[in-house]
Amino acid sequence: MSEAVPTMRRILLIVGGGIAAYKSLELVRLLKKAGHETRAILTGAGAEFVTPLSLAALTGHPVRQGLFHPDDETTMGHIELSRWADLVVVAPATAGLIAKAANGMADDLASTTLLATDKRVLLAPAMNVRMWLHPAVQANVERLKGFDGLHGVAVVGPDDGEMACGEYGPGRMAEPAAILEAIEGLLAGAAGRPLTGRRAVVTAGPTFEPIDPVRGLTNRSSGKQGYAIAAALAELGAEVTLVTGPTALSIPTGVTGVAVEAAVQMQAAVRDALPADIAVLSAAVADWRVDGVASGKIKKGPGGPPTLALIENPDILAGVAAPGPMRPKLVIGFAAETSDLEANARAKLSRKGCDWIVGNDVSDDVFGSDGNTVMLVTRDGAETWPRQSKTAIARRLATRIAEHLAD
Repeated sequence: MSEAVPTMRRILLIVGGGIAAYKSLELVRLLKKAGHETRAILTGAGAEFVTPLSLAALTGHPVRQGLFHPDDETTMGHIELSRWADLVVVAPATAGLIAKAANGMADDLASTTLLATDKRVLLAPAMNVRMWLHPAVQANVERLKGFDGLHGVAVVGPDDGEMACGEYGPGRMAEPAAILEAIEGLLAGAAGRPLTGRRAVVTAGPTFEPIDPVRGLTNRSSGKQGYAIAAALAELGAEVTLVTGPTALSIPTGVTGVAVEAAVQMQAAVRDALPADIAVLSAAVADWRVDGVASGKIKKGPGGPPTLALIENPDILAGVAAPGPMRPKLVIGFAAETSDLEANARAKLSRKGCDWIVGNDVSDDVFGSDGNTVMLVTRDGAETWPRQSKTAIARRLATRIAEHLAD
């Protein structure tokens, strides 16, 4: 089995300014419930949204606020805090805190501690959608991710959703449960990246099967779950190739992306990514394609809608799971169902010849959302995972994969 995360680890939480700061209180509660010790730094802007007393009551420790406080600086508080922690978490991470960390600025306790720490840092960004999408913010985030070794910063979120300002889009801070999952993933990685040396291929998103140069057959998959799985496997040390259909998502840091459109292209890209130890085929591959794509746009005519002759697309999952020298050690498929989840998932497990099936209940608001409800079905049984973020599901699945391959 892979090495377990120690029962108690020390988390230094930096709370930035923003309405999402209230979620930091729930995060502290979850960390305590998980057996971790937390101390907090509260920025001046953060104190406009949550009180030092609230954080102190939940952490059980005094809350640090100022860089120049006699009691703190007799022991060089920012140095002491940065050395005390096993992991530094910034939640919410504002555009200002991100910019300071990316550019080595240190003019308050929070930014000085970030510059002084020799531990991993996890950012949970929270800001207006237009701020998050601004090229300067994106460049700062990518710069932080790209720093070498322990100075490389991990990021969880942000999620899509309605903002306090009334706008909608990416920028909402990840939910506390998802941040906890990210924390535990990083702590596990600090204890040893169990998938180091392993190769993985992941498929994600829909396929698009052209009818003519304008139209095509596709589905509503956003690709979010597959992208999250690719990122989670990479965090545990795997060398990951993500074969993706058309999506609006960015390839996760540390993952090699291969963009395709149609199912036959996805099949070829997966074949090129082998051999691999792990295959997680979460893409929603179209079952059929048109037998003969029109060279020009099909026009309306007096005869009514055209009749389309459909043929079956290749079965990528069954092909990867088939016995042979290129078969990965662990092949995982997905089953998107609207009813009889376990029965349909188990039938697919047997029919495709894979090792595990992640049954995916799509009867609710799964497509395009950040949450999911799944059932992991193996030949030994089935277990239902309650609705949680797709990031949390991905991390849980990646951990299970690492444990299975370590047996």
